[in-house]
Amino acid sequence: MWGTAATMRNPGARPSPSLLVALLLLLIPEALCVQIIGGDEVTPHSRPYMALIKGVNGSTCGGALIEDRWVLTAAHCLLNKRSRVILGAHSRTAHEPEKQIMSVKKAFPYPCYDEHTHEGDLQLVQLQKKAKITKNVAILNLPKRGSDVKPGTGCQVAGWGVINNQRHMPNGLREVNVTVIDRKTCNDPHHYDYHPVIGLNMLCAGSPKGGKDSCNGDSGGPLICEGTLRGITSFGKAGRCGDPRWPGVYVLLSQKYLTWIVRTMKGAA
Repeated sequence: MWGTAATMRNPGARPSPSLLVALLLLLIPEALCVQIIGGDEVTPHSRPYMALIKGVNGSTCGGALIEDRWVLTAAHCLLNKRSRVILGAHSRTAHEPEKQIMSVKKAFPYPCYDEHTHEGDLQLVQLQKKAKITKNVAILNLPKRGSDVKPGTGCQVAGWGVINNQRHMPNGLREVNVTVIDRKTCNDPHHYDYHPVIGLNMLCAGSPKGGKDSCNGDSGGPLICEGTLRGITSFGKAGRCGDPRWPGVYVLLSQKYLTWIVRTMKGAA
């Protein structure tokens, strides 16, 4: 499950449909025809903070274990009483002795989440019981400060989401390297064109050549920059995973979000 960006504007005279198709084919890098996300399957259980979330109607999201009873994910990942949070997973489907399957006690979406602008796309999930911390299940610490991430910073994002636009989902956890893109570029007419606005509480990250991106099913997974949790996978352009014109967008763990996370966990303890 990946949030969907609004349809792009096309100001001025409209070219013919055949011309649009030709332009589109010229703009899309050849690599995108093979594999959208790029990246590789990780060594099993080498990302022990990752949570695999089975949500409403068979949907899949990612998340990060940030305390022994708390997982941080995206607000647009829909949960109910039947939802399960799986810790210690590498395979999406296989039985693994490392897995800890948890029930959800309560979900806390960010109170000002806006599904249209994608602002505040964060959600805390309180587990029914404490996770057993092992070498395969570990806590990912929150950043100490909610500072911005500079453009050009290298980051990693992992998940069990689709790896191409044919919606093929891998079985094992995969990870890809992405680079933070400045907001001015991400908002320009060659990218999101302010539909939606990529604001100060968001980060764009991808590759100038395309082919490296998060996609459907990766929502809620952590964005790790220089070894620190800095964001949560939020949305992109529907059907355009890995297209350099619409890089993935992540919730920046700014100071206001960090304050809300800490207060919510303390208040529900």
